[in-house]
Amino acid sequence: MSSLITFSILILLSYLLIYLIRRYAERRQILDHPNERSSHVTPTPRGGGVAIVVLVAGAGLWSASEAGLYPALIYLVCGVVIAYLGWRDDVSSLSPKIRFAVQGLVAAVSIYGLGYFKTVTIPLFGELNLGIVGIIITFLWIIGLTNAYNFMDGIDGIAGGVAFAGGLGWMMLASNMQNGFVFAVALAIAASSLGFLAHNWHPAKIFMGDVASTFLGYTFAVLPLLSADQGGDALMLGTLLMWTFIMDAGVTFIRRALKRENVLAAHRTHLYQRLVIGGYPHHIVSALYLMLTLLAGVLSFEWSRGSQFAPPLIVIGLPLIWIILSSHAKSLNTKDTKYTKENLKS
Repeated sequence: MSSLITFSILILLSYLLIYLIRRYAERRQILDHPNERSSHVTPTPRGGGVAIVVLVAGAGLWSASEAGLYPALIYLVCGVVIAYLGWRDDVSSLSPKIRFAVQGLVAAVSIYGLGYFKTVTIPLFGELNLGIVGIIITFLWIIGLTNAYNFMDGIDGIAGGVAFAGGLGWMMLASNMQNGFVFAVALAIAASSLGFLAHNWHPAKIFMGDVASTFLGYTFAVLPLLSADQGGDALMLGTLLMWTFIMDAGVTFIRRALKRENVLAAHRTHLYQRLVIGGYPHHIVSALYLMLTLLAGVLSFEWSRGSQFAPPLIVIGLPLIWIILSSHAKSLNTKDTKYTKENLKS
């Protein structure tokens, strides 16, 4: 019951804080102005994710003793640095070199303080020993998910919805692992994201901004490290809970790299973007990603408990869903490949 009360209080605090941030952003003209690649048509306040950062960091401080002061401080300090970097980018755009340099430093500090992935267990196939290569994989995992989450924050409700579902998933896993710190952080993510969605669901009154999208990406990247010594396979569980964003960002990155396109340039070729261009409203696409994240959370939880039906659904079922969605988006875009503002407002 205490968790339910805490959850409710955090939802309310998130909603109220974001309302205040929205009014502040409007007065200070901290607005996201639409361009030819935007998914909105009117200037919209950004930076609402500051409330998410504050509430999640506060929950982390409150429950720091559950994880031990040292790992908790590593996560909190690094997370705040990532959030501050995102806020600076929201207010005045930073060069990619600065962003990646700071993110690289944060990833290195995180590995030094929290450790790295030494093994990975793939459902149906078993455990793979990563050895020293695990350091490189962990480094790329942290930087990759931090930026992937930011890249995927492109339509109303999608980043907040996946954060809400991912937070619920980590709450289930942490409860099973009896990891109080991870549970507290996950609860704060889920609750604050739900409060944010009240402002961000289509049509959005405020955007999350890089301040929270990068912070959430970093947090979801290190939660497996914070729970790694509690049993289960950390890397695979963390991957499953973020599978929609990882698949969308990863497949898009590879496809564009093979075409020798500038992978850092703005574009509209993510699956979620192609679905919107194909005619699906923002709230339908965002709800789809939310539900698929919840599905992955249930499968992750069942797999961590030794369920026999979860592995084949993870290895075969989730990729099959993605193939079907990609094929559907391709057929939609083949019928109408011309980008229009009318599609984006639907």
